[in-house]
Amino acid sequence: MSTYPRLRRFVIDVAITWVFNTVIALLITFVMRIHSSFYINFVISMCIGTLMVTIIDGGRLLLWGLEKPPRIPFLVLFAASLPASQYLGNGIASWLLDIPRENFEAVRANNVVGFLVLFVIVCGGITWFFWNRSLVEHFKAEAAGEKARAAAIEKQALQAQLQMLQAQIEPHMLFNTLANLQGLIAVDAARAQHMLDQLIQYLRATLASSRSEQTSLAHEFSLMDAYLGLMQVRMGSRLSYHLQLPDEMHGLNIPPMLLQPLVENAIKHGVEPKVGGGRIEVEALREQNMLVLRVRDTGLGLGATPADQRSTRLGVANTRERLRALYGEAATFFLGPNVPCGAIAELRIPL
Repeated sequence: MSTYPRLRRFVIDVAITWVFNTVIALLITFVMRIHSSFYINFVISMCIGTLMVTIIDGGRLLLWGLEKPPRIPFLVLFAASLPASQYLGNGIASWLLDIPRENFEAVRANNVVGFLVLFVIVCGGITWFFWNRSLVEHFKAEAAGEKARAAAIEKQALQAQLQMLQAQIEPHMLFNTLANLQGLIAVDAARAQHMLDQLIQYLRATLASSRSEQTSLAHEFSLMDAYLGLMQVRMGSRLSYHLQLPDEMHGLNIPPMLLQPLVENAIKHGVEPKVGGGRIEVEALREQNMLVLRVRDTGLGLGATPADQRSTRLGVANTRERLRALYGEAATFFLGPNVPCGAIAELRIPL
């Protein structure tokens, strides 16, 4: 029934009206002490009240849906429903109870003041109830609209923040590579050509990632392969690397360029400044409902120089900020020492 919100609202209002009808029948029987049984008063009240809610609420939902109805047309609908529901309700009750309609009129004529007071109270209560119900629905719709607009604004701000954080990843690597390429052209043209091919492959993969909100884990690893291949051309035998991605995890979707800053930090602060170079291992694994992305290196380790400490803190802060923007407290980031040397960076994000 939730698929049909108008029908759901109508059914709820009919159920509430039946409660009102029961109270009215009790008042007529035991307060006004009309000389008829509760059953008769209950049937009459149900017939009139159900017709009234059908005309008023059914008409409101049919004409204006869950929106706030215009005041004058709604009051016209309400005014028209009173005599119609009274006349038709009495006719249906007369048929159901097998009692002549004239008997109802005679009882009402003998209790004019009581019925008039009850009529005013009931009409005022019904008017207040349905008008306020429409106002509540109107305010709910406005609140939902405001919430949707706030969510859209928050999403735009989040995307801008993520793009800003993502833009801080690449520049120094690109400039360093171009500087190395410029130097190689004169002394080793073949190696310079190979480096240029690797750079083009890397930039193509990076461009595809930067234009999307989600990427596959396979694409993320291909991007790391292109980046590490480029670094290997630049550093030669001083750098070796290994990527480990299980086949069943290739299609998992993640935000783009999550691994890039971790691998870049491992190169910049760990392997590249080390005289003998080192090795980088990148792996993905599933632990229960979490995706674990781990980058190990055998470089200098954490905090080799004060400058490295400052730069590492900035990279770690950017990574934590991006994870917080994407996943809140559900994701974690760990950076610690590797054994026997180097560092381990680990991301845990919910699948």
